Amino acid sequence: MPLHVPPAPAPALRTVLTALGSPTAVREARTPSLRSAQGPASPELPLPVHVLDRVTGSAGPSPTRLAGWRFLIRCGERAVAAADTMLTADGWAFSRFFEGPYVAATERALRQAESMPAAYQPRLLSVPELYMLTLWLHGDCNADASTGHPAASDLLVPLAPAPPGIAAHRPHRVAELLPVLTHRLTPAPLLGSPA
Repeated sequence: MPLHVPPAPAPALRTVLTALGSPTAVREARTPSLRSAQGPASPELPLPVHVLDRVTGSAGPSPTRLAGWRFLIRCGERAVAAADTMLTADGWAFSRFFEGPYVAATERALRQAESMPAAYQPRLLSVPELYMLTLWLHGDCNADASTGHPAASDLLVPLAPAPPGIAAHRPHRVAELLPVLTHRLTPAPLLGSPA
């Protein structure tokens, strides 16, 4: 079933297009693959990036906040980099170009999600406490992509590299994965003092 990719705010897209058109911005980016790309580069697959500030397990919806929009930068047949935008007091602003394992992992997870039987709205969900990024497949395809929280029936697909003990590219229902994340963040009990 096709994914329902939400449209990015037009000003966010314009900032990325402006940065891509700026030889200085591209040259100064720490993305060798973008600097050496042959042919035109275009921003595609805009995904809202939400941050899970606190993992709450199954006690209710975990609070998230919109941190920005991420665009995969495609050149030819593959994504060679990504571009992040952020909301400032003056509106949307270009943040940075980057490359690395999350670019390919995002592309792979999106292809994987395309083959699922249900329709989803794709988003990215960052879990800073675990240095983890997931593809968040939201079940309400018509929802405002800039708001909301992970519903128990939504899917989270951890992107590689995932934290130890969490399988990358394996879809998990939010209701199943959040308790695992909560357990990972709970400190081990202190043992009694040695005799």
